[in-house]
Amino acid sequence: MAAAATTALLARRDRRWALAAVPLSALTGGMLWFFRDPDRTLGEGLVLSPADGVVQSIDPWPDGRTRVAIFMSPLNVHVNRAPLAGNVTSVQHVAGGFLPAFNKDSDQNERVVWHFETALGDIEMVQIAGAVARRIVPYLSDGAKVERGDRIGLIRFGSRVDIYLPEGISPAVTVGEKTVAGVTRIDRG
Repeated sequence: MAAAATTALLARRDRRWALAAVPLSALTGGMLWFFRDPDRTLGEGLVLSPADGVVQSIDPWPDGRTRVAIFMSPLNVHVNRAPLAGNVTSVQHVAGGFLPAFNKDSDQNERVVWHFETALGDIEMVQIAGAVARRIVPYLSDGAKVERGDRIGLIRFGSRVDIYLPEGISPAVTVGEKTVAGVTRIDRG
């Protein structure tokens, strides 16, 4: 931002500085847009979407849980939120690759695995880095208490968030549906 402001001021005196001011200003605007973190009015339902994006897949898991995978493009807000109230029982960083987040093999990418102790029991959520997203920033650690919709972390640039619904909880979303973190209901009541 400092470089954009400085070159913009210099461009007022000498138009040649505009060659630097224009791309630097565009880059600054893009970064401000990407790292936005709007306040949200919480949605209805027990389990809320942890991420802005599009439901990429809904898969039954062998242990009875259902995985809902949400793909976040670079145009989405990348601040992730707690899907429901509870306590953080584990935040584990797992090293891995950097395949595009929409790739089915991206389960092996760099990721942070969260576990929440909630009224529904253990809820697992996984933040997955993508080809461009190479940094996941958790805001909380083990033992933290969270409310539905609290900000819990950030994935920089394109990525994916998976939430595992416990056995007996059906998803209220469908593949291709857009979600809004802290607003869209994930569980079918």
